[in-house]
Amino acid sequence: MDKMSIEVAWKEKMAFSASVNGHEIILDADGAVGGEDRGPRPKPLMLVALGGCTGMDVISILRKMRVEVESLRVRVEGELTDEHPRYYKMMHVIYEFGGKDLPMDKLEKAVKLSEDVYCGVGAVYKKAIEITSEIRIV
Repeated sequence: MDKMSIEVAWKEKMAFSASVNGHEIILDADGAVGGEDRGPRPKPLMLVALGGCTGMDVISILRKMRVEVESLRVRVEGELTDEHPRYYKMMHVIYEFGGKDLPMDKLEKAVKLSEDVYCGVGAVYKKAIEITSEIRIV
C-alpha cells in the first residue's frame, strides 16, 4: 500500500506553509479573521483537488482514444452548508472542451471513466458529497 504524507507548518498570524510534492503552498485567511490573504483557504483546495484529478484523468484517457482537444477547463462549483462545521454538501463539475469536430461519445466515455473508475479524489468525496457533472463544447 502506498502511503503519502504532507506537512503544514504555521508561519505567522493565520498563514500556514504546506510542502506538497516539493512545492510550497501558502494557506491564509482574509483580514477579517486575522489573515493577510497571502494564499488560498483550505476548503477551496478541495475543489482544486477534484478538478485537477478528474482533468488529468480525462486528458490521459482522451489521448489513449486519439482524441485531440485544443483545451479543457474543469470548473468545480461547491455548495457549503449553512451551519458549522461548514462543509461541501454538493459539488458540480463542468467540463468545457475546446476543439474541432470533438466526438461527444468519446468525451462522455472519458468523463465517465474518470468519475466511476480512476479519480481517487472523486471516489472519496462521493462517500459524503453529492457530485454532479456536465460536458460543454466551447
